[in-house]
Amino acid sequence: MDTENPSAPPRAQSRIPGKNHPHRPPHSGVIHDNARHTTRFTVIGNHLAQHRELSGLAIGLAVYIQSLPTGAPADIKTLAARFPEGATRIAAALRELEAHGYLRRTRVRTETGRIVTRTVSCNQPGHQGAASEAVRKPARRPAPEDRPPRKKLPPVPKPAYAAPTLLQTATDLLAGLRRADPRLLLSATDAEHLAPGVAAWLERDLTPTAVRDALTTNLPQEPLHRPAAFLAHRLAAQLPPPPPFRAPSPPPAVRHPLRNCEGCDRGFRGPEPGVCGDCRADRQLP
Repeated sequence: MDTENPSAPPRAQSRIPGKNHPHRPPHSGVIHDNARHTTRFTVIGNHLAQHRELSGLAIGLAVYIQSLPTGAPADIKTLAARFPEGATRIAAALRELEAHGYLRRTRVRTETGRIVTRTVSCNQPGHQGAASEAVRKPARRPAPEDRPPRKKLPPVPKPAYAAPTLLQTATDLLAGLRRADPRLLLSATDAEHLAPGVAAWLERDLTPTAVRDALTTNLPQEPLHRPAAFLAHRLAAQLPPPPPFRAPSPPPAVRHPLRNCEGCDRGFRGPEPGVCGDCRADRQLP
């Protein structure tokens, strides 16, 4: 009788698919032929690449936007010029990404006052990074009591007599300085402060054109952060001297009308009708 081999398995072991023949390709499905990237690659999560609710266009746009460098344009017009899909389909795909948290678009005001759309791409929805915090929470404007007081403008000369027409001429002159140089754009408050100084110049027999040329020639090349302060300094520092004294000219001689003498019928000039000088002497009249 044969002896039983204790090391022999009691029954044949079943094959585990994929392990017994690791190099045999599957009969169907995708086959990956991968190479390791070392440069110019972007890591994309499967939660985006295999998203069940996003359209293929939305997934493709998200991958493209995540591969862009910071600051690259990603607006609808730029994307429509880059891809064959039209602006309508691209706009709908971007709305999909916004709805699922892969994109945030906010309208912000730049330092120059222009309104622009800022796009934030999120490779992991729900993650709030530093960039998103900066966009979501704009800098708080300081309260009026927290703001530093505005620096006062330098004093300007005063006219001897501030006639309303003279001050209006000075104000109109200040308002037109920006045509000579856009940096000389003044507020109404600044013009009101500078108008007496310009009136003092006009009071010294200077024409408005001469005052305008004195204020706008030889301007510095660097930016004028406080144009009103610059003009106030120039009005005070370059104030011309008063015009020289001129004695009033004597009044012109009175020329009486021509009249007929009542004594000799000759013509003479006099303030009133009567006799001429010869007849007056003959008659010994005063």
